[in-house]
Amino acid sequence: MKPKADGNSEIAVAGENGAILARLDLDRARRCGAPEAVFALRKTPAETAAIVKALVARQGHALVTRADAETIAMLKKAWKKIAIAPHAGAALVGTPPKKRKSAGWTAIAAAGTSDLPVVEETAITLDALGLESRVFTDIGIAGIHRLFNRLEELAAASVVIVVAGMEGALPSVVAGLVAAPVVAVPTSVGYGASFGGVAALLGMLNTCAPGVAVVNIDNGFGAAVAAARMLAVRE
Repeated sequence: MKPKADGNSEIAVAGENGAILARLDLDRARRCGAPEAVFALRKTPAETAAIVKALVARQGHALVTRADAETIAMLKKAWKKIAIAPHAGAALVGTPPKKRKSAGWTAIAAAGTSDLPVVEETAITLDALGLESRVFTDIGIAGIHRLFNRLEELAAASVVIVVAGMEGALPSVVAGLVAAPVVAVPTSVGYGASFGGVAALLGMLNTCAPGVAVVNIDNGFGAAVAAARMLAVRE
């Protein structure tokens, strides 16, 4: 799908000094199925707010990820319609899109409570895409009976996103038990030899369960967008 030829697919946002701060891709949702989000890391609260304001004015909502407490506070002050994922440092500003019921729903399975920041980023991204999700927390393989107790529910999902740190084994187990596509998200949770999530990443890439898609460490946003593309094919 080609970008639009007119001049409405891109807008420039100026910073406080008048210099161009960002060039927003307004055609991305039509072209790729997901609108542009605001990655707030290393942006000032004012810079993030300026970009959010431009996006909300044109598409009704904007997703912000990796925002610090100061940025979240500024966004809450500026907009009444806002949903916050506090552990993730993420926010959905404005009116979220209506749920796409025909797409089915996505299960987010978390190995442990320590994975909650990534789970929250995944869930709020799915909300921003108009997709229904259900979260299943603390069902890691250290107490594998907890996974089996929720297996029937997980098997009913259209896509399963599995979030895990430590050795990252949970996606392999889930992918060997359900028919839905599995998107694996390694997290940076673990002791020294986990190497900040590298051990989990390598474990997921080396899974013996075929068909597992793996995203980068702590990348709940990327996992949600991957699931959205899978669900778009289903629709």
